[in-house]
Amino acid sequence: MRKSHGMMMGTALAVSLMMASAGAAVAEGLPTHEELAAVLKAVVAGKNGGFGFNMWATVVDRDGVVRAVAFSGNDRGDQWPGSRVISAQKANTANAFSLPGLALSTAQLFAAVQPGGSLFGLQHSNPVDTEVAYGGSAERYGTLKDPMVGKKIGGVNVFGGGLPLYDASGTLVGAIGVSGDSSCADHVIAWKVRDGLNLDFIPGGVSPTKDDNIVFDMKHGGNESGWGHPSCSDAVVEIANELPKSNPVGVVKK
Repeated sequence: MRKSHGMMMGTALAVSLMMASAGAAVAEGLPTHEELAAVLKAVVAGKNGGFGFNMWATVVDRDGVVRAVAFSGNDRGDQWPGSRVISAQKANTANAFSLPGLALSTAQLFAAVQPGGSLFGLQHSNPVDTEVAYGGSAERYGTLKDPMVGKKIGGVNVFGGGLPLYDASGTLVGAIGVSGDSSCADHVIAWKVRDGLNLDFIPGGVSPTKDDNIVFDMKHGGNESGWGHPSCSDAVVEIANELPKSNPVGVVKK
């Protein structure tokens, strides 16, 4: 028996509403575009040890679906255009390689993926979906209707700027990636933005402070911890090393 046009339209609408509801459930607890943009702008206005450039930020949910993309400047051209996709890569990476019991930042992956490192080749896995990354109208980039939103970006990026997001119950809900300055400043800004969003209740990590902070122990080609990242400037190293004190991670109440 063939369905009438009305019945088919009704079914299509019901499916559409179900998908929208499911998407909202997955994104529960993550910041809106407006919240992300507001916190990003506030953090970029402060001292972060870099060049003081404007930034891109992307948030993905636990399934790797992009949920928000924002920039700190007045227009999309006020930030490095290439950093939009890099911010999304970083968010995808931090989400993809963090677990409910262990937070890993993109900065902590740098040394491990170098030749001879324990994760060499990781940066070539999970490639970016270029249709998602570069599709749609550029006029919508960084807005509420950025073409990446609602889609999986993929990609692996192994320098500073990507951090997993954990809510107040300690649940891993996704990740944030920022890009647009030095890689060290990117990490600092991501850390401060995550703090501002109140999504930094991490379970622990591999840094000396047992979190996912950037580790500056790469010297003369060597790396003591195996999770190190090159330093960018004395100023940013000082700021980054103080992050666990200046912007301490949240503590889950048990």
